[in-house]
Amino acid sequence: MLVSFSVALVTNFSIFMQADVFFDQGCGRCSLMGTPRCKVVPWNELLRSLRRVLHTTTLTEQLKWGAPCYTTHGKNVLMLSAQKDKVVVSFFKGALLTDPEGLLVKPGPNSQAARYLVFTRMADVEKLSRIVLDYIDEAVKLEMSGAKIEFQDQRNAPYPPFLTDYFASNPELAEAFARLTPGRQRSYLMHFQSAKQAATQLRRIQQCTPKILMGKGWQEY
Repeated sequence: MLVSFSVALVTNFSIFMQADVFFDQGCGRCSLMGTPRCKVVPWNELLRSLRRVLHTTTLTEQLKWGAPCYTTHGKNVLMLSAQKDKVVVSFFKGALLTDPEGLLVKPGPNSQAARYLVFTRMADVEKLSRIVLDYIDEAVKLEMSGAKIEFQDQRNAPYPPFLTDYFASNPELAEAFARLTPGRQRSYLMHFQSAKQAATQLRRIQQCTPKILMGKGWQEY
C-alpha cells in the first residue's frame, strides 16, 4: 500500500512538473518560446497567481496542447492560457454553466462549447477568485454527471469536436479563425477533417496556426 501511494505521489509530481514548462518557457506554439517576446512572459505573475487559485481545487494539472489543462477523473474541465492582451481561464463545457455573473465569453461566434473568463490585472484575480472557484465547482459537477454539449448536426456545424477542444485550449486562435472569411474557414476545415488520426489532425492545426493568426487561407503564402 505504501509503495502504491509513493508511486502515485511520484506520478502526480511528474505531471505537475510538466506544466511548469509553460510558466517557465511558454506554450511552444511558436518560435518565441523561451524568449522575452513570448506572450506568456508579460503575464507570468498573473498566470502564476491564477495557478495558485486552481491548485486549491481537486483538479489535476497537466500539460496539454502546450498549456496547463485541469482535469477531473481524466476528463478535461478547463485550460489556463495567455493571449497578447489578456489571460483566460477557458471551460471546455462553459456553454452549460449558469454564469450568474454574466462573465463568460465565447471564443468565437460559432463556439458551441467553450467559454472563458478574462483577466487583465492582478486585481482581477483577487476580485474574481471566489467566482472562479464557484464556476469550477459547477463545471466539475457537470462533468461528473455526464452532461454533454448538444452540438449541431455536424453536417452544418462549422467546427468539428476535435477543433472545438483545441480552440478551448487556445482562445486567441479561436478568435482569429472566427475572423476568417467563410471560404478560408471551409478550406481549413476540409484540410483538418480529411485527416483520420487525431495526431495528424493536431499536427495540421498546429502547422496552420501561424497562417490563421495572420488572417491567411490554407493555400495562401
